[in-house]
Amino acid sequence: MEETITAATPKAGEREWIGLAVIALPCLLYSMDLTVLHLAVPRLTEALAPSSVQLLWIIDIYGFLLAGSLITMGTLGDRIGRRRLLLIGAVLFGAASILAAFSRSAAMLIVSRAVLGVAGATIAPSTLSLIRNMFLDARERTTAISIWIIAFSLGGAIGPLLGGVILEYFWWGAVFLISVPVMILLLAVGPFLLPEYRDPNAGKLDLLSAALASAAVLSIVYGLKLMAQDGVRVAAALSVLAGLAIGMVFVRRQKQLADPLIDLRLFAIPRFRASLVLYGGAILLRSAPSCFCRNTSSSCSDSRHCTADSGRCRGRWDSSWAHS
Repeated sequence: MEETITAATPKAGEREWIGLAVIALPCLLYSMDLTVLHLAVPRLTEALAPSSVQLLWIIDIYGFLLAGSLITMGTLGDRIGRRRLLLIGAVLFGAASILAAFSRSAAMLIVSRAVLGVAGATIAPSTLSLIRNMFLDARERTTAISIWIIAFSLGGAIGPLLGGVILEYFWWGAVFLISVPVMILLLAVGPFLLPEYRDPNAGKLDLLSAALASAAVLSIVYGLKLMAQDGVRVAAALSVLAGLAIGMVFVRRQKQLADPLIDLRLFAIPRFRASLVLYGGAILLRSAPSCFCRNTSSSCSDSRHCTADSGRCRGRWDSSWAHS
């Protein structure tokens, strides 16, 4: 008589739960950097005197490059290791935060925010993949992913509030420095608490696919931003159409590659499609107040008007929080 021995799924230990707390912190900062700058716009404008176009890029470039780099960074993590990519991103994020905090010109701040966007794109795919390898039990994994999602959501919500508190006591650049100690902590304890994992079957990274994916996302996001700012105009429509065309080329290339950047079969799974729709809708709802503030600032003709309009936006923002 044969005995069938079923090995129980191992439970996560203290190391895994502490590791989850460590990776939740950069996730919090990842989304916080999307909103923390809004209340600093008046002081930033006084210090750097950016043009209205530069002010828009200071606010938006982080989100643009973040969205455009996510796919590439997720695939890169499969090749070089998720923990390694996370730690590299932490170094870049911390360094770019310091450069942003001590920027002496609008151009320097735009470049720093751009680097922050690319570095931030390493966080979401790396941390989610690490959670999958750290928590093998289905119930524990669900709890861990829930905490991961809460960290992202909480960061976007508290960004303006924390930024307002910091601005009461420090200069505008201090809103960037809150990420530095968190990244130092991640670099110090990450190699000991977080496991390394890479896909053993990962093929060669297709650089053309990565460029197509980034270009498609950036074109569509930029076009939608123009529509939100100025309404449906020719430039905005062309940007969206160009992004869709590039996206079609990207999809066609993925179908031809043996090792595609994205496995398109995922989109045939109903639950996967539903989760994308729900997540996208949540992002749009959460971003509505931010778009209002940006549109108020972008309507100005020079830096002085920007300061005044941004201050009024700040007052309306604070009022909305007080009455909610």
